[in-house]
Amino acid sequence: MDAIPLWLALIALVVLVLVSGFFSIAETSMMALNRFRLGHLVRQGRRSARLAASLLGQTDRLLGTILLGNNLVNTAITAIVTALAIKAFGHSDTVLMIATAAVALVLIIFAEITPKVIGATWPERVALPAAYPLRVLMTLFTPAVWGINLIVGRMLSVVGIDPRAPQQTRLSLDEMRTIVLESGHFFPAKHRSILLNLFDLERITVDDVMIPRSRIEALDLATGETGLREQLATCYHNKLPVFEGEINRVVGILHVRRALGVLQREQFDATQLRELLVEPYFIPSGTAVFTQLQFFQENRQRVGLVVDEYGEVLGLVTLEDIIEEIIGEFTTTTPGGGDSALHWDEAGEVVVDGSVTLRELNRRLGTRFPLEGPRTLNGLILEALQDLPGSSVGLRFGPVVVEIQQVEDRLVRSARLRLLPEPGSPERTQSHEMAASA
Repeated sequence: MDAIPLWLALIALVVLVLVSGFFSIAETSMMALNRFRLGHLVRQGRRSARLAASLLGQTDRLLGTILLGNNLVNTAITAIVTALAIKAFGHSDTVLMIATAAVALVLIIFAEITPKVIGATWPERVALPAAYPLRVLMTLFTPAVWGINLIVGRMLSVVGIDPRAPQQTRLSLDEMRTIVLESGHFFPAKHRSILLNLFDLERITVDDVMIPRSRIEALDLATGETGLREQLATCYHNKLPVFEGEINRVVGILHVRRALGVLQREQFDATQLRELLVEPYFIPSGTAVFTQLQFFQENRQRVGLVVDEYGEVLGLVTLEDIIEEIIGEFTTTTPGGGDSALHWDEAGEVVVDGSVTLRELNRRLGTRFPLEGPRTLNGLILEALQDLPGSSVGLRFGPVVVEIQQVEDRLVRSARLRLLPEPGSPERTQSHEMAASA
């Protein structure tokens, strides 16, 4: 050090600190790169992105190059500072301790923490330009890195780790859901909602989206000519399930438009309508909605009847019902069905049909009824009471009070929901509590 001027030694120190900072910022930014964003840039043809992806494909060599270079530079910094301190203040333990502390402080601030924070904050801006010098350094350090990695590889093999094994990043549905939920600044709210609904298609079944049996609009051939005329004249849908006597005896699906010619006749009977029917399409209960969407597409169907293991009809599912689960409601609803009135009034109340599904209530009213058990409001009330309910009975489910208004044929036909004012620290619970009676 006696032959090296002081100013040159100081310049060398500054350069070495900057080089050490480069290794730190490069390591952090490369490891913090979003792999999906990087793949997108590669598909766009970005040369720096392709180079960065290539480096990340050789993680052992990349880290070996960075750490080897960083340690060599830090060692050189320590040696220069120690030599300068001894030259200026003499050789003593105190001088060595102060020099070591000064080097550690400088490296921690300027070569470690600051560069790594910058690299973690803007990984893409840093890593892509840094890929070019890193590529050169990897080539220069190849022999040394190969020897070091050989030793490291032998050590890792002892514990069953193969650093060269291909690492595939796989995301679960819950992880993808989290990504979508946290992408509020990148996706419009409607797009985000559609993506979240798509993830739910694998979890929900046709039982969750079907029209319950009690609300199916169907044609009964046993009603005679007058009854058939009235049903066809007042029906709301274009396709009707046709049964004989009771709903479980479905004989086909009728396209109402095809029956208009029959209605023009002075007389007709059920036999003439039978000739217009097409085969009914049955769906086993518990079929996943996404699977059923594929079945609709493969079988070119739009309407299906959900049946249980005994062949009993549970409800009806249409292609439109599944599409609405994805993009939200877009069609009109059946008059009298009650769905169109699903919104809170000024007093925080709403009257609903007992057969309405809990998913529909949660989606339209923002409630949080439990979805693990019963699927309809009527089923939830029966499960809570463990008995057939009477009118003027109320139950509380979290912040919502359900007051039974009408009971008919052992079913809750209508109920009034009342939203309780939320306290200062609202506790939204899905467990139900008995509230008031009579």
